[in-house]
Order: sequence, then C-alpha cells, then structure tokens
Amino acid sequence: MASDRTDTPRDLAGLQDIAVRIGQIYGDNFDVTRDGSFYLGKMMEELGEVSSAYLKLSGRSRGSDCDPDVLRRDLEDEMADLFGFVLLFADWQGVDLAHVFARKWGKYLKDPE
Repeated sequence: MASDRTDTPRDLAGLQDIAVRIGQIYGDNFDVTRDGSFYLGKMMEELGEVSSAYLKLSGRSRGSDCDPDVLRRDLEDEMADLFGFVLLFADWQGVDLAHVFARKWGKYLKDPE
C-alpha cells in the first residue's frame, strides 16, 4: 500500500492538475470515453460510496463492526474519489472552482478575506 504523500499540492489548481493527470491515466487504462455521462455517472457512483462508508462508520449499516480506523479511512478515501471526479468534471467544463466557490459561497461572509 502506498504511503500518504506530504508533497501533494494543497491548492485547488494543483489538486485539479493531479486529478486531470490521473483521469488521463484512468481513461487510457480502461478505454473509457470521458464525456458528461461518464463524469456524472462516476460522481453519482462515488457519492453512493461516500454514503455507504459514512453509514458504516456511524454504525447504521452492515459492516459497521469493523475497526473504526479502517472505516474512517474508507470514508476519507471515498470522499477523495468524489472530490477527484468533481475536479475532473469542472476541468472538462472549463470551470474555475476556486473562483466560482468564492463567488457563490463567499457572498455570505460579512467580512470576505
């Protein structure tokens, strides 16, 4: 199993770049057409996996009797997968997520930074 990488960028643009590179590898390895159906389908699949992992972690699903650290890691991994596909979909649509997130959510802050 690979170790956690501490040199991974933490800014959204850097993470999106990683997602795009991994998405290219994924597409090439599995010979998939990366279109709207693919991206939306993968996001829905990953959201289902996030939901399942959360329900297990919170004791409301089969498999909740596993090691809590393992269940927590599963939730984190599924959230990373969902986030990755959101980043890929945004890139495919030419959306600057940092900008639109700040525009949409930032408007509710009284003192934007």
